[in-house]
Amino acid sequence: MKFADEFNNAVTPRAALLVIGVLALQLLFIASYVGALHNPKPKDVPFGVVAPVPALAQQTTQQLNGLPSSPVDARTVADERTARQQILNRDIDGALVVDPRGTKDTLLVASGGGTVLATALETIATEVDGVQKRTVRTVDVAPASSQDFDGLSSFYLVVGWCVGGYLCASIMSISAGSKPASPQRAAIRLGTMALVSIAGGLGGALIIGDSILGALPGSFWALTGLGALVTFAVGAITLALEELTGIVGIGLAVLLIVVAGNPSAGGAFPLPMLPPFWQAIGPWLPPGAGTWVARSIAYFKGNDVTRSLLVLSAWAVVGVAVTLLVSSLREKKRNAAEAPL
Repeated sequence: MKFADEFNNAVTPRAALLVIGVLALQLLFIASYVGALHNPKPKDVPFGVVAPVPALAQQTTQQLNGLPSSPVDARTVADERTARQQILNRDIDGALVVDPRGTKDTLLVASGGGTVLATALETIATEVDGVQKRTVRTVDVAPASSQDFDGLSSFYLVVGWCVGGYLCASIMSISAGSKPASPQRAAIRLGTMALVSIAGGLGGALIIGDSILGALPGSFWALTGLGALVTFAVGAITLALEELTGIVGIGLAVLLIVVAGNPSAGGAFPLPMLPPFWQAIGPWLPPGAGTWVARSIAYFKGNDVTRSLLVLSAWAVVGVAVTLLVSSLREKKRNAAEAPL
């Protein structure tokens, strides 16, 4: 057999297209991760300023907002108690409490939302106060667990749930030879995905909690529910993509969750430290929405989770609807074609 014939048999046009797709994913992976994470800088971080004299509060706010590259978006806050509450509500990421009677101000941060961001805010406040011959005392309002290095445990937990979601969905499709699913088969796959999601949520919450690693505080059942929702949302949208495009859907799921979702999730670096594109898409993708909720459960009393839970629910609903709708339409088309004239 000639080499050309061997080559054609070894590398079919379909295989060549899949290889090109894998190469594209590889390059997009590099561009996305390096683009998002190679040079993190705080940008327009929501930041409060507290001072007993309105003129002093306004002056400090203007000074902070006038810093080069606009690292913070400063706004005046009525008092320290309000600033603490806004941090716990995740309305702001930090606050500077100015003491006009002395030379030491207080910086409020929340390392539970990301220790890198808390450190960046401390550096900014120290530099600003240093120009005025003042010092800063840092108070951590929502400290990260001592077992949660750099506040990354919530991110890795969500990544694990996402991986379980798209791998389980992919395996169910591949095991059937990538054959399009009938409505009954699609429903069975979604039901199986739901059971796997519950098990994954329970397992993840158990591993990360006090019973085993003790890496993340917060409600066990809240984390379990989050894990089930994240896993099912990712699994359902993967099944939907596979119904629409066949085996290519696996690559599209990787593009959505791994290439776009993980670097924009605010895990390694919180959202205000990411470039604008990743900062914009992160909250709307499962890894970012899941990471936000996990940190809120662990460190912020479960505050400010509504939008992220709605995002995850929307992915799940869309995944279920598309999977069932496409399989039903295909079944009707097949029945119509097989019906006797």
